[in-house]
Amino acid sequence: MISQVIVLAALILPQSSSATPPQASANDPSGFLLWPGGVPPGGLSEKDSFGNHTISISHRDKDGRAEVHERLVDVMIIQSGEATLVVGGKSVDPVVTGPGETQGKSIVGGITRKVRAGDVIRIPAKTPHQFFIPQGGQITYVLIKIAAS
Repeated sequence: MISQVIVLAALILPQSSSATPPQASANDPSGFLLWPGGVPPGGLSEKDSFGNHTISISHRDKDGRAEVHERLVDVMIIQSGEATLVVGGKSVDPVVTGPGETQGKSIVGGITRKVRAGDVIRIPAKTPHQFFIPQGGQITYVLIKIAAS
């Protein structure tokens, strides 16, 4: 848990834009991660895995499908943009998309929240969730997937 908090703090604390971004070094402790300015060195497709959790960047410019992760908790730190998030309730017409993963057309019975840059969201395992992006809008967020205990 402590290591997860340290990683979260490293990701959300402001980075100095005038200094040269630090680079990974052979002297770094095992498992240490730094994304200068909140961007993975390998680009937006980079996913860094650490056994019980994975860290990546997600960018959406259109509505998502209803997602349910049976064994993973999602923690999201919104970097830019805004969206409407529906969470809870029940996924409509779910289809298995991978081990422990389903996606559905929509959610019935969930709650609706507006989310924007600076918000931090935690979605428990087995909880349906779906993003709706406003016309011409987008949302970009750090996504941390943690194995549910």
